[in-house]
Amino acid sequence: MDKLKIVGNGPLNGEIRISGAKNATLPIMCAALLTDDTLALSNVPMLKDVKTTIEVLEKMGADVQSNQQDKVDICCASIHDLAVSYDLVKTMRASILILGPTLAKFGECQISLPGGCTIGSRPVDQHIKGLIAMGAEVNVEHGYIKAKAKRLKGAHIIMDMVTVTGTENLLMAATLAEGVTILENAAKEPEVVDLANCLVAMGARIEGIGTGVLKIYGVDKLHGAEYSILADRIETGTFLCAVAMTKGKVILKNAHPESMQFVLDKLLEAGALIETGKDWILIEMKDRPKPVDIRTLPYPGFPTDMQAQFMTMNVIADGSSKIVETIFENRFMHVPELNRMGANIEVEGNTAFVKGVERLSGAKVMATDLRASASLVIAGLVADGITYVERIYHLDRGYEKIEEKLGNVGANIERITVSS
Repeated sequence: MDKLKIVGNGPLNGEIRISGAKNATLPIMCAALLTDDTLALSNVPMLKDVKTTIEVLEKMGADVQSNQQDKVDICCASIHDLAVSYDLVKTMRASILILGPTLAKFGECQISLPGGCTIGSRPVDQHIKGLIAMGAEVNVEHGYIKAKAKRLKGAHIIMDMVTVTGTENLLMAATLAEGVTILENAAKEPEVVDLANCLVAMGARIEGIGTGVLKIYGVDKLHGAEYSILADRIETGTFLCAVAMTKGKVILKNAHPESMQFVLDKLLEAGALIETGKDWILIEMKDRPKPVDIRTLPYPGFPTDMQAQFMTMNVIADGSSKIVETIFENRFMHVPELNRMGANIEVEGNTAFVKGVERLSGAKVMATDLRASASLVIAGLVADGITYVERIYHLDRGYEKIEEKLGNVGANIERITVSS
């Protein structure tokens, strides 16, 4: 099992190229199930979750071609297996996104209830409720969702809560439904917008993209398309925090500043100097970060996926801060590990109180989920001595070549493969 060895090594300086967004790539890959033509994708991050999705699609009968760099072509003209087993999807929450497009295109789907990070309850009831409203027969038994529908029908669906994957699943299903579907209380995340734009490129008719109400006019069939994936705003934010913590200066290329204004505003509040262009961000930090209070909210609020990284920046800030997590109830699992490195964090319910310290100390720490992994890596960059981050298979699900990218801007970081 791999681990990372990190030695605190001063400022990061140079240039980092941002990869495509994992959270946009996975639903867009699943959208290929909606057509018999080829969906040609570029700016695809070659992550573990992406490779798992390729494996799932190939098991179903898809022809998937990849250059192993950033291009993936998917053709689902020969799908023959409409059941997706637990063994394939147990590590990946996004596997649920197979359900909507498969049901819409082929009339049935059987998929295991998904796995993924243990950061809290993420029920799929909104997915099921919406599909039933569209005329599907859905049963959940023995850990599997089994759904059937001769052809889905348009429906007016008001979701009880904002759910990204729920919005994406129902949006894909609605593109081939008969009639008009209205999704109210839809997620507005940039990754949802990216999926919608890709579906439009495939021939879907969608109004209200980027708003909380989506109106989808069902069509008889979709066609292939060429589509470039949105830049990953969470990877971008993680590196921005790393630069700020190390008092460095880095330009991030292939970024998408427009999708992460709240994060940029908070970095400015912390004392960073930031310049942006259409597809780049320049950050420079000259002093110790100032503490910033955080409250996670659905987009366009502060993203829960950046909470751990900002907490880590607050750990070495000059003062005290408060972080409130409103999305997931188990998303403070990085706190004990940061405290082992010398942080001063106290948790009361869904609120963490952070008192900044001048220095952290290197230690052996264990990653508990994807974003917690990233927070421990950037903590290691500013810690005295050596930090070992173990169980980084979480990290590999969401960050492409993180040790190489950080190493290129001056970090002392290496991957160590431990034979089992």
